[in-house]
Amino acid sequence: QVQLVESGGGLVQAGGSLRLSCVASGSIFTVNSMAWHRQAPGKQRELVAGVSGDSTVNYADSAKGRFTISRDNARNTVYLQMNSLTPEDTAVYYCRAIIKDISGVSRSYWGQGTQVTVSS
Repeated sequence: QVQLVESGGGLVQAGGSLRLSCVASGSIFTVNSMAWHRQAPGKQRELVAGVSGDSTVNYADSAKGRFTISRDNARNTVYLQMNSLTPEDTAVYYCRAIIKDISGVSRSYWGQGTQVTVSS
């Protein structure tokens, strides 16, 4: 069994910063791509940033220049450093990873989400 657990969300004032973490654990063989998504109230879930197994990164336009995604392969962990936050960044942030388990099956896993609230 594989699970993803996010942490680091919270309440911050506009212009502030937060760092989200997501740790994958369980019967893991390899962790391939990892990503952060978010879902604001009344909106669809959207990709914020992703990092591939070879550390190639991609960002949503809204995240470029403000957010940085990184990973620690030894710890099966992905981070999202968020700077210059605005109220429009308020959402539940979800971690997603493509993981091959010890039985050789690759599938997509989601974390439970962590709330980020940016006050004006």
